[in-house]
Amino acid sequence: MTRTIPGFDYHRVPVADDIALNVAVAGSGTPIVLLHGFPQTHLMWRHVATDLVAAGHTVLAPDLRGYGTSDKPVEAGPDTYSKRTMAADIIAVAKAFGHDRFALAGHDRGALVAFRAGLDHPDTISHLACLDVLPTLDMWDVLHGASAAVGFHLYLMAQPPGLPEQMIAASADAFFAFFLDQWTKDPSAIPDSVRAAYLEASREAVPSIVADYRASATVDVEHDRSDRAAGIRLTMPVTVMQQDWGAALGYEAAALWSNWAPDLDHVTVDAGHFMAEEDPGSVAAAIRDLVRR
Repeated sequence: MTRTIPGFDYHRVPVADDIALNVAVAGSGTPIVLLHGFPQTHLMWRHVATDLVAAGHTVLAPDLRGYGTSDKPVEAGPDTYSKRTMAADIIAVAKAFGHDRFALAGHDRGALVAFRAGLDHPDTISHLACLDVLPTLDMWDVLHGASAAVGFHLYLMAQPPGLPEQMIAASADAFFAFFLDQWTKDPSAIPDSVRAAYLEASREAVPSIVADYRASATVDVEHDRSDRAAGIRLTMPVTVMQQDWGAALGYEAAALWSNWAPDLDHVTVDAGHFMAEEDPGSVAAAIRDLVRR
């Protein structure tokens, strides 16, 4: 079973009281931090990370709080897995390696953490890339009617503690495998050994994964709404790569993102949701281009 990226060193980095993240590190040069999505670990960046190292960058790829082999604190309240808290984790990781300013790229859940880091820490995040996601507030706004069925898991995991955890844990492999299968255009992009690693990691993290999603239906929305009302926007260059979900859900992704990011490069891609694995060359090239802006 594949659990590590060849050529990377691994560290456990304390980020808060009794919480440490598993972090893969390699390379030298301008730092780039890569944040994975659901239901995955840092392994989703294995191709892109090695490309960026070869291009002369220092790359840090952590497992997010609650995922992979990072610590999984018990949900004590909405802030335990708020994107604000998880973003602070990433700032602490980078500082532990001596990086006070760095580029940040995230996919899916990791993109929401990256987005929040960009809003909360504009002097620290030099460049921001978000893959196949909408900001939390916009995501909930565009989901409506029968088309919202595509996001059934969002509504399930938004429920109070208890039932969603029990339902998912009772059939964890089937639940998480559903997304790996349904959201991938090229199944060969996720080899069996990597797929098995994702399923094992997710199976062992059901409560924390649900808590992460529950935060996105509560405190994360509040933080986004407060920032929107205050006119807070992303001040760094931003690249967004997304599938074209707009036709099905009735929104213009670039327009929604431009409300948050004045310096935006929005790209619609043909790959499936797991684009860093299905089309790593294009993703790596986009990140390289971004850090040159």
